[in-house]
Amino acid sequence: MIAQTVTRPGRRRSTVLVCGLAGALALGAALAGDPAAARRVRSDPGAVGLLRAAADAARRVPYEGRRFMTTWSRSRSSTSRVTVSHMPGDGVRYRSGTGSGDGYQPDADGGDPTGFTAATLDLLTRNYSVVRAADAAVCGRHARVVEARREDGSPAGRFWIDSETGLLLHRELIDATGRRVVATGFSEISYTVPAAEPAPYGLGAPRGGAARFPATSGQGAASVWGDRLDGADLADLRDGGWPVPKALPGRLTLHDARRDTGGGAVHLSYSDGLAAVSVFVQPGVIDERGLSGWQKTVRRGRTIFHRESLRRWAVSAGDGYVYTVLTDAPQSTADAVAASLPHDSTSFWTRVSRGARRLAGTANPFD
Repeated sequence: MIAQTVTRPGRRRSTVLVCGLAGALALGAALAGDPAAARRVRSDPGAVGLLRAAADAARRVPYEGRRFMTTWSRSRSSTSRVTVSHMPGDGVRYRSGTGSGDGYQPDADGGDPTGFTAATLDLLTRNYSVVRAADAAVCGRHARVVEARREDGSPAGRFWIDSETGLLLHRELIDATGRRVVATGFSEISYTVPAAEPAPYGLGAPRGGAARFPATSGQGAASVWGDRLDGADLADLRDGGWPVPKALPGRLTLHDARRDTGGGAVHLSYSDGLAAVSVFVQPGVIDERGLSGWQKTVRRGRTIFHRESLRRWAVSAGDGYVYTVLTDAPQSTADAVAASLPHDSTSFWTRVSRGARRLAGTANPFD
């Protein structure tokens, strides 16, 4: 985390979370259309059922293969690749070939690269019309195609689902101009049972005590976020002065919250059903010197540091807290979220911990 840590008490439980919205589909809130149009729209129950079945297939179907994720920004693109294998009842293993992207996500924690949950599917159908499109082929497999459409009928996301196994093979997320901004899925796949092997570092906990799991969109590896927070926990945090917004610009709704195993930083997961935005909140202050190489802008009277690569980062501070925003969406989404978070009028920058490099190495290892 990009902050000088201030220790505060907090309750703890033992659960794990895929950092950065476990495989949640990556499309920026800026792509979602007019935020004022937020209302439940009509969807095809059969199309929604295909997406729901894809989440089940991700835990039920054995497979091995290669996955990729590509994001586009202006005139350039960035791509990460990883080898994956899934053993039903065990989990998903990820190998980048360099070691920095290796990870493991147990099925017991929802080992699901699709990122679909009851909450995110509800948000998807609330904000988009989910319908069938013409069947197609991907990875040499016949696939059923589902589209998420805006109110004007333009596609915001498109998903290819294996007609035989129900597994999500490929997805493309599209901006309001019709350009792809994110594509992710399998470049090759075989439905074989992988050889069983022990969880990395024993029982899924790596050396140093921080387990590593797939990051946003099922790519990469990330640290454990233990302590899932329920409504009472969130109320306690808010009563204690923690900024925990229920919603963010672009119809992004809080649907999951965790606290790290040390009881410090809080990870807030937001979605509109397609968007994947993580906000890490940590008590402390930051220093411009620790963000060398990041771009600095002033938006709505506050300073924001951002970095644009495979994923988009934005950092801001206020009221004694540091906010680190991580998303696969366009940089404008990360900046808008960072600018919307609570801030004071006299924020100051003093010093930064090594947390920026630590977070960059866990939440975004392919970057």
